[in-house]
Amino acid sequence: MEDLDIIELIIDENNLEDGIEAISLVESPAIEENFVALSRHKVEFKSVDDEKRIVVGLALVPDKEIFRKSGDYAYKIMFSKETVKKASELYLKRLKNNNATIEHELAVKGVSLIESWIVEDPNMDKTNLYKLDAPEGAWAVVMKIDNDEIWEDVKQGKYLGFSIEGFFSQKEQELTKQELKSYSDYPQSATNNAKRALAWVKKNGWGSCGTPVGKQRANQLANREPLTRDTISRMASFKRHQQHKDVPYSEGCGGLMWDCWGGTSGVEWAINKLEKLSLSEEDTEALAVLNEILNKLKDE
Repeated sequence: MEDLDIIELIIDENNLEDGIEAISLVESPAIEENFVALSRHKVEFKSVDDEKRIVVGLALVPDKEIFRKSGDYAYKIMFSKETVKKASELYLKRLKNNNATIEHELAVKGVSLIESWIVEDPNMDKTNLYKLDAPEGAWAVVMKIDNDEIWEDVKQGKYLGFSIEGFFSQKEQELTKQELKSYSDYPQSATNNAKRALAWVKKNGWGSCGTPVGKQRANQLANREPLTRDTISRMASFKRHQQHKDVPYSEGCGGLMWDCWGGTSGVEWAINKLEKLSLSEEDTEALAVLNEILNKLKDE
């Protein structure tokens, strides 16, 4: 298998947007480390009752290569110990401990970070109490879940781990050798939908609506920025929220966030674009196989 580019993500202190915006409860954590629901383990806490509603796990693991793919370009990202430590510190300094989302898409209330630490000695660290495989430099977090619905989902095993969301810079000497393919042929109506949502937000504020990813998406579409395959895939998957698309802006988050993601025209474009890109990749692979066969026949 061909070696993949490895891109180290860092926090640029000169870029105020860099840092972690929220911790998300997800089914498949990118760091491949599940959290532990404390109510399922015989760990005693003096300040909690039997239904502790606390989960503990790893938010970031240093030097762990995480696979990513955009179009036909596959690569890996990683964070150094220094970046993990800096990210954890900025998260608390910026008072983000009540920022939580579900699967990076739905901002939720009643989920808070109540404790966190950087693992210094894996052999002596208290992550061993929870049977977590925590290497030196890992960021361990404890989350308190007061939201009844989410806690039931955690107990049922719907969410298995943490995943951070935020903005990072790339280390200059490790920029990709191949530019990520991007596309800007989405309909003007998708841009108009995002602009309308942002105009309303400018007057009324976000309130409890929107995740950092959703807000970023609205600005991308409003400014007609090119979108990568990964972004298009996220837009297509947002279709599962269409049952809330008709909620008036003033009455909830459904309609507002639907338009932030381009509205119906934007989501439908993303679905169709993804299908075309997939077919194109299949054609490319088939052509490569055919050329290989033809070359072998010539040699014979």
